Amino acid sequence: MSRTREDRSDAAGDGTLRIGVVSDTHGLLREEMLRAMRGCARILHLGDVGDDAILDALAEIAPLTAVRGNVDRAGRCAELPETEIVSEREVMFYLLHDREQLDLKPEAAGFAAVLSGHSHKPLVEWRNGVLFLNPGACGPRRFRLPVSCAWLDVEADGSLRPTLLTLTD
Repeated sequence: MSRTREDRSDAAGDGTLRIGVVSDTHGLLREEMLRAMRGCARILHLGDVGDDAILDALAEIAPLTAVRGNVDRAGRCAELPETEIVSEREVMFYLLHDREQLDLKPEAAGFAAVLSGHSHKPLVEWRNGVLFLNPGACGPRRFRLPVSCAWLDVEADGSLRPTLLTLTD
């Protein structure tokens, strides 16, 4: 039985809302990344998409929100916003490509998490009660960094549980 968008809101089966988080695809659409995103209630792409076809493929899986990265200079990728605010279960997320460009205090602005890419380095860090999540990059490998993406589970009570996923060594 295939899952429809209506029954994805509880992807983990326990009242948890699963959000897929990807970044820095740089035009490379990896099948293992698509598999990791299946079953997510929503997908967030944190920039450096690199090809409109990636937006299309992700949007076929779940509702997609994406921001523009520094390589997104053509097609629909060039029209993506630099930042985006997403709310799920009354939990607010601030999306941008490069965390160094963050120009607000997320805890003062009421954000539970800041989601960014750019560095290609996976990161889960809590500061002042705010989650800083970088899923790493799931495009072409850079240096010796892993190819990765993330799940961000929003529990029924609004608490967050990030999981980094290594797609290939």
